[in-house]
Amino acid sequence: MPIIDMSIAELREYRGINPRPNDFDDYWDLALKEMSAVEPNVELRPSFFQVPNADCFDLYFTGVRDARIHAKYVRPKYAEGPHPAIIQFHGYASNAGDWTSKLAWASLGWSVIAMDSRGQGGLSEDVGGVKGTTLHGHIIRGLDDDKENMLFRHIFLDTAELANIVMGLPEVDPDRVGVTGWSQGGGLALACSALVPGIKRVAPVYPFLSDYRRVWEMDLAKNAYEEIRDYFRRHDPRHQREQAIFTRLGYIDVQHLANRIRGEVMFGTGLMDEICPPSAQFAIYNKIKMPKRMEIFPDYGHEELPGMSDLITQFMMEL
Repeated sequence: MPIIDMSIAELREYRGINPRPNDFDDYWDLALKEMSAVEPNVELRPSFFQVPNADCFDLYFTGVRDARIHAKYVRPKYAEGPHPAIIQFHGYASNAGDWTSKLAWASLGWSVIAMDSRGQGGLSEDVGGVKGTTLHGHIIRGLDDDKENMLFRHIFLDTAELANIVMGLPEVDPDRVGVTGWSQGGGLALACSALVPGIKRVAPVYPFLSDYRRVWEMDLAKNAYEEIRDYFRRHDPRHQREQAIFTRLGYIDVQHLANRIRGEVMFGTGLMDEICPPSAQFAIYNKIKMPKRMEIFPDYGHEELPGMSDLITQFMMEL
């Protein structure tokens, strides 16, 4: 079997090495309190894109720090009564994608909601206002400010707020909501399901935002994780603050949120992934306490995994 990381046996036992801050649970409990105090001011605007079998909306809401967050919302026209919904999260620096890509779910009688992560490739706002460097990425944004100002904290909260909004829509059955995404989207799906225990199904594919120290020690702090190496080169070239920096990153490390997940989980991963290495993914997976399974593609990396979208559809349809 091809291998760039640990053996399968080692992966199934690996628990991650990035430090978990001592006040991690308090940090996220307080973050959720901040989110719950925000008035979301939800707005639905009919999209320019419309089709006979679904209604398409631009959905806006106010997230923490008063950022207006955008999502694409596709609602089936002919579903009877409250129906299931799937929330999608996109890859790093991308956006919610085309309307057409959501129509398969609408044809199955599902609502589908795809969020634009703030400050990336879509319409959601990045309101800024952090101290320290903002160069070359969102992982390090806020790293030199108060820990409550880390950008991915806010993005994680955006996913949770959106899920709460979706579960409160009259046409959606709150007991049949799932989340999914690839790469950054997979990390956000995990974060969302950890912060909103009512999420019933979670389908991350090679999730990003996990076990930063492991990625760095594998010399894979490049591509999507390059900002970590760049941060050290510019701001701590002798790694005098290495432990403190990785501990701070621990607040936004999804592996430490895994024990909060209450839905059933299906992972997809390729063992040749050099962008989000398998061990960093298993660091999350092995901590999840709910029913779970890992779909493994031994010869594939950070790319399209044949049949994975079909597996996700079948997994969600079990709801």
